[in-house]
Amino acid sequence: MAVSLMLSMMDVSLVLVVSVALRLAGAAYSLTILYRSGDRRFGFLTVMLALMASRQVWTAQTTTTGLEELPGLIVSLLAVATVHYLSAYVEEETRIKTQLREVNKELHSFRKAVEHAGHAIFLTDTDGTIEYANPAIESVTGYDPGEVIGENPSLWKSGEHDESFYDDLWTTITNGEVWDGEIINEHRNGELRWVDMTIAPINDDTGAVDRYVAVDTDITERKERELHICEQNERLKHLNDTNEVLREVNQRLVQADTREEVERATCEQFAATDLYDAAWIATRNMVNSAIRARTHAGIDDDVLEGVVEAVIDGDKTPVDRALSQGVTAVTRTPADGDCIAPDDSEATLAIPLTYRDVCYGALVVHAADLEALDTIDHSVLDELGKTIAYAINAVESKRSLVTDKVTAITFRMADDDGPLFKLAAALDCKLQLERLSVGSNGDSVEYFTVQGADADAISDYVSESADIAAAQVISERDDATVFRFVISNASVVTTFADQGCVIRSVSADKEGGEVTAELPQVADVRTVVEAVRNRHSNADLVAQRERERATETRGEFRADVEERLTDRQLEALRTAHLSGYFGWPRETNGEEVADLMDISQSTFLQHLRAGERKLFEAMFDYEPVSVSEVESTADL
Repeated sequence: MAVSLMLSMMDVSLVLVVSVALRLAGAAYSLTILYRSGDRRFGFLTVMLALMASRQVWTAQTTTTGLEELPGLIVSLLAVATVHYLSAYVEEETRIKTQLREVNKELHSFRKAVEHAGHAIFLTDTDGTIEYANPAIESVTGYDPGEVIGENPSLWKSGEHDESFYDDLWTTITNGEVWDGEIINEHRNGELRWVDMTIAPINDDTGAVDRYVAVDTDITERKERELHICEQNERLKHLNDTNEVLREVNQRLVQADTREEVERATCEQFAATDLYDAAWIATRNMVNSAIRARTHAGIDDDVLEGVVEAVIDGDKTPVDRALSQGVTAVTRTPADGDCIAPDDSEATLAIPLTYRDVCYGALVVHAADLEALDTIDHSVLDELGKTIAYAINAVESKRSLVTDKVTAITFRMADDDGPLFKLAAALDCKLQLERLSVGSNGDSVEYFTVQGADADAISDYVSESADIAAAQVISERDDATVFRFVISNASVVTTFADQGCVIRSVSADKEGGEVTAELPQVADVRTVVEAVRNRHSNADLVAQRERERATETRGEFRADVEERLTDRQLEALRTAHLSGYFGWPRETNGEEVADLMDISQSTFLQHLRAGERKLFEAMFDYEPVSVSEVESTADL
């Protein structure tokens, strides 16, 4: 059958043969592309070309063909061309689909990355309206992504930045540049958050800005750490500067010889630094207790006058608290400027100058920066105040040693102003001071002659007293007994001694008593009076007198002792001393010294004991000083 078909086709015209061949080739070409691409359109073309070829073959077998098959040939050419161009189109389409799949894959990965990013990312149009926001926007702003779509980023504007800040931001991004910086936003819960923000413009095909993309990162914790470190560094700098001032103050205090030098050195050192504007010493006036300035530095006299007036008129100012309550006080300058400080100062510091319950005034310091004062521990300032007060006390004590004039002050004491006043009131007896000493543990040891009370009554009272540690009978006479009292608390003698005073007499009876003490004329009487009243609230100053200090030379003391002794007593003391009788161990005994004096041992001991008694009387017995007293007119 195939042979007969070939023979019959040989009779067909060349046009028909070419047309059929083209259609068969196109069918094969289409079938090949169908196999390679799987595009069903080529299956349709394959079937169509195969049918067209079959029709032409059938036509050739049934009719005679010629040029009338020329249109069929053209159709065959167009069909093959259609397969070819469709093949090219399919290949381009496949390539584009492949690219689209890759792009979609990249876009999917990018979207996934944006959705899961730890940074808040959002897109806005050119007006700033948010078009897209990833889920992380909630962690930075507190708002859900759906809540911010259609809103403006001003939704979380904090108000911490001025308008120039935002003008600069918009100018940058509208010019097509990237803005990168830190901004403070307000979280939905009202908290302020530090945000590291980057805003970049997105351009269209023409290069014009089409929208903006913003990437925000919450850096609040990191920023707070940085600010804390900066604050610590600043505080450390202030502290170092202040410590340097304190060191300089301490060095100059050591070199000062007068109270004025101590106060001037302190004020000058504070005023000479950048941290502090001015310093001055405040005390109270002796007459009306008004606050006044003793020394100042870094502040003009007229300005200081206004500051002092503000202190006087002010209620509970730091200066008043330092002087009245003995506490270090700091206050900030009010915005209206009505403050006890120069105009440029932000804060005022007042440090009490107190040593052993005595207030020598207050150091007032004005600072341009409150942090300069906040960085210093108040315990350091308190210690500085004590150091300055100690320096003042030391220079005044030093001056008291070289002055011949003294001030005698007499206080009337109530029955509860000291342990022995309480004892006299409780037992209705009289006490008179004989001499003073200090025990091994620092307690005050006081020898008193007691009249009107027997030893047993005093011993029973002392056993119940918390202020008297011990009472011992030293000697008994017909009408009086000498006691040795160890006072462990609230002794009036200790109060005066702490102020550098010399006790001249102490007496007590059932109504209270009196204390007379001497202090150098250069000393501040008011300071002593305040110290006594601070410890003994009922003490009342009843007299103040000035006199020349009574002095006794070594030769005068020796002449007085020799005048008291008999020749035999003086010989006994001298022989015993020179022979080593008072050494330990003794070089000679009483019998050997008596042989040296050619007297009996009992006679030697009699002279020796009498001589020792007179010597000790000259050393320890108090004899009232006869003075030419001048009444003071100062009203304390």
